[in-house]
Amino acid sequence: MKLIKTEDAVGQILCHDITQIIKGVTKDARFRKGHIVTEEDIPVLLSLGKDNLYVWENDETMYHENEAAKILCDVCINDYMSPSAVKEGKIELKAEIDGVFQIDVNRLNDINDIDQIMIASRHTNTPVRKGDKLLGTRVIPLVIKKDRMELVKERAGDAPLCSLHPYVLKRAGIVTTGNEVFYGRIKDTFTPVVVEKLEKYGIEVTDHITVNDDKSKITAAIQELKEKGCELIVATGGMSVDPDDQTPGAIKESGARVVSYGAPVLPGAMFCLAYFEDGTTVMGLPGCVMYSKSTIFDLILPRVAAKIPVTRKDITVLGHGGLCLGCRECHYPACSFGKV
Repeated sequence: MKLIKTEDAVGQILCHDITQIIKGVTKDARFRKGHIVTEEDIPVLLSLGKDNLYVWENDETMYHENEAAKILCDVCINDYMSPSAVKEGKIELKAEIDGVFQIDVNRLNDINDIDQIMIASRHTNTPVRKGDKLLGTRVIPLVIKKDRMELVKERAGDAPLCSLHPYVLKRAGIVTTGNEVFYGRIKDTFTPVVVEKLEKYGIEVTDHITVNDDKSKITAAIQELKEKGCELIVATGGMSVDPDDQTPGAIKESGARVVSYGAPVLPGAMFCLAYFEDGTTVMGLPGCVMYSKSTIFDLILPRVAAKIPVTRKDITVLGHGGLCLGCRECHYPACSFGKV
């Protein structure tokens, strides 16, 4: 690449796009990379503020920005993702399906720590819909040394930085607990909320059992739903430390391995997550899920729906960003809640 005066550029090949911006009308490339400059182009280029131009000059040690953007795209892209056309040295990835987007944050940081390199992504573990933008890549200069891009490949390793996990869990059962509901003292307003949230991820509630505040009966209900083939069992209510709240103990006695009882998230501190050996998931939901727009349930459910195992560490790190601000209009997941 070499720099020449625009008046001397007739017959030269542009090595980058030249953008024209007309407020309220257009922001697009007026001249594309590879365009051969003509005499008629000179006044147009000057009107775009281009008194000088970069034109092609062979250099085997350098990549053009478009070539480098393609390399960055290649280290990121995985199944269920589609790249945009390269434009002004940028490539974006979009989701081809509904699912949970994940990115290896440590490797992403290592790559972005390389001078003149950038990959900007969504937060890891974000639920996305088909067509959503996942990330964008580019290098800062018009050309970049090839050895710098080799360092990108080295830090990326053999596996793609990103993954997109489709929602595959289909069948759930609900255990409603509480004397007040069991004996008809109040209407069950918890179950409809859970059903609606599950439906967003393609999960059907096929079984529903209501029991009183008897730990053995709650345990039996959980085991019954498992025997019926429910992939996810949700127990509502009875999650606090009151004497009548028996759900956490019942989940433990059901035979499921408790990952965590308690989470550094507000709303949702009294949340419980457990797994049976075959992967069947059990969640104990505190009362806040019934009335708060976004809670711990919204943070964990997408991963459960995609059958991504959730560890205690996954829950622990939610404390950074785990404070919902209770906005009048809820923007989750397009907000900071639960982002790490």
